[in-house]
Amino acid sequence: MRDIFDRIIENKGPLGKWASQAEGYFVFPKLEGPISNRMKFRGKDVITWSINDYLGLANLPEVKKVDSDAALEHGAAYPMGARMMSGHTDYHEQLENELADFVNKESAYLLNFGYQGIMSCIDALVAKDDIIVYDVDCHACIIDGVRLHMGKRFTFKHNDVESLEKNLERATKMANETGGGILVISEGVFGMRGEQGKLKEIVALKQKYKFRLLVDDAHGFGTLGKTGAGAGEEQGIQDDIDVYFATFAKSLAGIGAFLAADKEIIDFLKYNMRSQMFAKSLPMIFVKGALRRLHMLRTMPELKNKLWENVNALQNGLKDRGFDIGTTQSCVTPVYLNGSIPEAMALVKDLRENHGIFCSIVVYPVIPKGLILLRMIPTATHTLEDIAETLEAFSAIRERLQNGTYKRLSAAVAAAMGE
Repeated sequence: MRDIFDRIIENKGPLGKWASQAEGYFVFPKLEGPISNRMKFRGKDVITWSINDYLGLANLPEVKKVDSDAALEHGAAYPMGARMMSGHTDYHEQLENELADFVNKESAYLLNFGYQGIMSCIDALVAKDDIIVYDVDCHACIIDGVRLHMGKRFTFKHNDVESLEKNLERATKMANETGGGILVISEGVFGMRGEQGKLKEIVALKQKYKFRLLVDDAHGFGTLGKTGAGAGEEQGIQDDIDVYFATFAKSLAGIGAFLAADKEIIDFLKYNMRSQMFAKSLPMIFVKGALRRLHMLRTMPELKNKLWENVNALQNGLKDRGFDIGTTQSCVTPVYLNGSIPEAMALVKDLRENHGIFCSIVVYPVIPKGLILLRMIPTATHTLEDIAETLEAFSAIRERLQNGTYKRLSAAVAAAMGE
């Protein structure tokens, strides 16, 4: 028998092993100042491309006033308790009704937090005889929700409808034996690559297979569709999404999330989702704040228009310069480069220290070895000047990556790590 901490001490994990070199700079960095297109990092002004404030609501005076007024009136604790016991208010109901109307569903249920909310939703929707079929690239919150399932689950290749159908055939055969049903899970926008889920193609398979569809539209809500109602609206199949999920942490620049579906389904979830039954209700600060933000999303189309002006300028500028941004169909803008983890560290340090550009870095094991992904999130607060400066900086760092500058700079780090 061994102490369970022995494994933790001996094996820090694929990311944890870099902690001594990375923490405080590459991971757990500290951005300071008002949330905006330009913030401070270690005392220096940087153009920020890593904040999910798509519509630029986070630092607007009218938004901050609603938040502060709610805090003054209610404090940070109100309402106390879970929704079922003592945490229910008229404002929670109002927000749910407005969200349901906005995403064209009968009913909605407000969640205290997105990550645990969708985990709990998956847990409540399926029983042990049911089968889950989900996209292999689904977000960690979905993966963790699927792990709670005591029955069978299958993955299909990312956005591969043929792979999905093969797994639906397997799931259908198994469901006929167990007497269970099938839940298919995809995302409206995959947050790392920026690709929209093939929701229209998935929905078309309902003509041949019997299943229900759950969509996590965290990155699509507020950014896609004519009104901003998300990927389902963008693809013209919102009515065919059986359970719609979105978070406030991105377009609405807040905390919380919601589910939307037929009233009968939402009523079931209200009485069976453990993360809501046994946890504190969303505080009034975030409820009233979300009401105001949702109103702005619905009545100020110029916010989304400005966002997409910046998205198109950034993505077209990168493509014109020969950068690989994959097949993004959303605001998420990945830039793929070839290089090792030490080279990635040297490259990002150059970007931040010498060019004043701050964006997120993604390396193995999130993406395959030998690839560097610089993930950029354009917002409505960015300017064309920001984009021009960034494009120049990216051209410069690519040249240094290709001529071996970063490889030489990173040699000491690689030697220290035994790479």
